[in-house]
Amino acid sequence: MNITMIGTGYVGLVSGACFSEFGWNVTCLDRDADKIAALEDGQIPIYEPGLEPLVARNVKAGRLHFTTELKTAVRHADAVFLAVGTPSDPHGRADLSFIHAAADELADALEGFTVIVTKSTVPVGTGREIARRIRARRPELDFEIASNPEFLREGAAVEDFLRPDRVILGVEGERAAELLQTLYRPLALLQKPMVITGLETAEVIKYAANAFLATKITFINEIADLCEKVGGNVQDVARGMGLDGRIGPKFLHAGPGFGGSCFPKDTRALVQTGQDAGAQQHIVEAVVAVNEARKAAMADKVAEACGGALSGKTIGLLGVTFKPNTDDVRESTALDLVPALQQAGATVQAFDPVGMDNAKPLLPDVAWQEDAYATLEGADALVLLTEWNEFRGLDLARVKHLLAQPVVVDLRNVYTPQEMNAAGLDYYSVGRPPMRVIEG
Repeated sequence: MNITMIGTGYVGLVSGACFSEFGWNVTCLDRDADKIAALEDGQIPIYEPGLEPLVARNVKAGRLHFTTELKTAVRHADAVFLAVGTPSDPHGRADLSFIHAAADELADALEGFTVIVTKSTVPVGTGREIARRIRARRPELDFEIASNPEFLREGAAVEDFLRPDRVILGVEGERAAELLQTLYRPLALLQKPMVITGLETAEVIKYAANAFLATKITFINEIADLCEKVGGNVQDVARGMGLDGRIGPKFLHAGPGFGGSCFPKDTRALVQTGQDAGAQQHIVEAVVAVNEARKAAMADKVAEACGGALSGKTIGLLGVTFKPNTDDVRESTALDLVPALQQAGATVQAFDPVGMDNAKPLLPDVAWQEDAYATLEGADALVLLTEWNEFRGLDLARVKHLLAQPVVVDLRNVYTPQEMNAAGLDYYSVGRPPMRVIEG
């Protein structure tokens, strides 16, 4: 089977490489000639564990190819996947200009029957709009539209594709259904559920799933605020909740608010879709508002730990990506926290294992450091923002020695209050009472 993937971002490149791992012949297309040249040279443009050897193995096997030429890419394609960006516009709606442009160009290039599959996250109705645009340009073209939303976590995308919880196939025609089921047949041995629905249902599933997970995060963050007021421990609360099989433990980790390329964008888009359809999504609207307020409030938490004022203080920030195991800083709390700290008069010195190159253009006037310990030297507080593994086992005696003031603000609850207190550090976390060292 011949597959074409339009777009070589997180979704397109991972999906294309994994389809080739299944044994299919895959061509990944991108307009960016430099990116394609780099991929042909074995250079991966994103940080994603396991992706580089996967790409190299399948390029060497002759199953994975890269090109900038659309007609070449789709000439013999049985299925073409649209995996281009759908960022938020200024009003929170999904910007579909890239996917519409791709569909228009695709219409002019296709030959013979093809299944056109939306892999990008798109609002309900997009599949039908793509079909309408293609038929308007090529009424005689033989094709079927399908929706195959992705559920890939950055940092674990390869594993998620090869061992998914489920595969969603939104189809209307029998040919599209048969082709896509064949495409995913290698997963049959893993007995992964394959859910076949209509186009609109598949499009809603993607947004509904992400909005629900974002809601769990926001819920436990508000419970964390309550715990701080009443002396509770949010980690114990989350464990007590998560042991209920109806709730489950995942996404019940209190922190500075959700970020990344999916949850903020998708919750905003779902809110706008609901408003446009006359079915207002009140819960999701609240999730968006609470999350934005939470990110903004993190600077106040740091100020409180520093005695109430940040003017003249130096903050050592560990982590700027929205989560570990990725170089993605899109919608990261760092993009809100760092400017707020700077506006309050603080100097910020920071380190991230892989995200600094992406963060530097977005966070001016930050003193970027070579490692975690250099970041802490002379700082009035350590702020742990991204829970990279290398930040989980810091030498606490060394941390105390390097800091000008023994203050740690752990926004991911990586450490326990007891171990921090034993190290002589004043410790502030999320949803747990502060632990201060008592002199004498």
